[in-house]
Amino acid sequence: MAKVPEDVGCNNQECKEKDNCKRNEIAKTGKAREVKTFGGTPEKGCGKFIPKS
Repeated sequence: MAKVPEDVGCNNQECKEKDNCKRNEIAKTGKAREVKTFGGTPEKGCGKFIPKS
């Protein structure tokens, strides 16, 4: 599986980890070069999670 670049944001609002994820933050602020929806659910985060620093 190819690694997703860190400047790709995520707009998944169901993901359990969305409030702790840098991808969601850059999607909201418009800093992402591209926005996708990854596979997080209300029960779990996805494999593309990047912790906020």
